[in-house]
Amino acid sequence: MDPNEPPKGYYGQTALQASSCNGHLAVVEMLLVAGAEVNAPGGNNGGRSAVVLASGAGYMNIVSRLVSAGADINYPAHPYAGRTALQAAAEGGHIELLRWLLKQGADINTPSAKNGGRTALQAAALEGHIDIVEILLHQNAYVNAPAARYKGVTALQGAAFGGHRRIVRQLLDAGADVNAKGAYYNGYTALSAASECGHCEIVRMLLDAGADVSLTSGNKRWTAAQIAIFRGQQAVTQIFQQTKQMEKIV
Repeated sequence: MDPNEPPKGYYGQTALQASSCNGHLAVVEMLLVAGAEVNAPGGNNGGRSAVVLASGAGYMNIVSRLVSAGADINYPAHPYAGRTALQAAAEGGHIELLRWLLKQGADINTPSAKNGGRTALQAAALEGHIDIVEILLHQNAYVNAPAARYKGVTALQGAAFGGHRRIVRQLLDAGADVNAKGAYYNGYTALSAASECGHCEIVRMLLDAGADVSLTSGNKRWTAAQIAIFRGQQAVTQIFQQTKQMEKIV
C-alpha cells in the first residue's frame, strides 16, 4: 500500500493525517518510516496538514514527532477554513502546546484563511481561552488583525460574540478597534456580535468604549439594534432605546 495515497473527496485525509488527528503515535511512526509525506495537504475543504490536525487535537507528542520529521509549523493556512499549527492550538485551548510552538518559531501573526479563517488571537478570543489570549497579547499578537472576508471575526468581535467579558476587557485595554469592520459574509461589528447573542454587559462595555450604533455589518447591512430586534433580544433593545433617549437629552 502507498503511504502517500492522496485524500479522497472534499474532506479527505492522508493516512498520516488521520493517525495524527486521532492520537495514534505508533501509527504515525510506522507511516513516517514508510515514507509518508509529512507536509501533504488534506482535501479541498480545509486542507489541514498532519501537524495542524495534531495541534488542534492537542497531541504534543505527535506534534513534536512530526516537527522533528520536517513538518512546517508555519505553512500558510489553506484558503478554505484552514489553520496553521499555532492557530489550531490556540483554537483548541492547548496552552502548553501553544507555548512549545512559539518556542519553535511559530509565527504569531500569520494571516487567517480567506474563508472561515482565524488568526491565533482571533481563535483564542472566540473560544474564550483567556490565558492564551493573555500569552498572545504579551507576545505582541496583532490585536486588530482584520476579519476574514467570509465568516471571519476580529479578536474583539469573536470575544463579544462568545460572551467572554474578561477577554473583551483585555482586548479593549490592548487597543482593539471597537468599530472594526466585520466580515462581508455573515460578519458583525463587535457591537452587533454582542447584540446578536444578548450579551447585555458586553453591549454596555462596547458603548462605553465608543462603539458606533449607526454602523451596519455583514451582507444584510443591519445595525446592531436591528439585529437585536430581529433576534428578540429585548434587554439589548432596551439598552439601545435608553442610549437614544440620552442622546436626545444631551
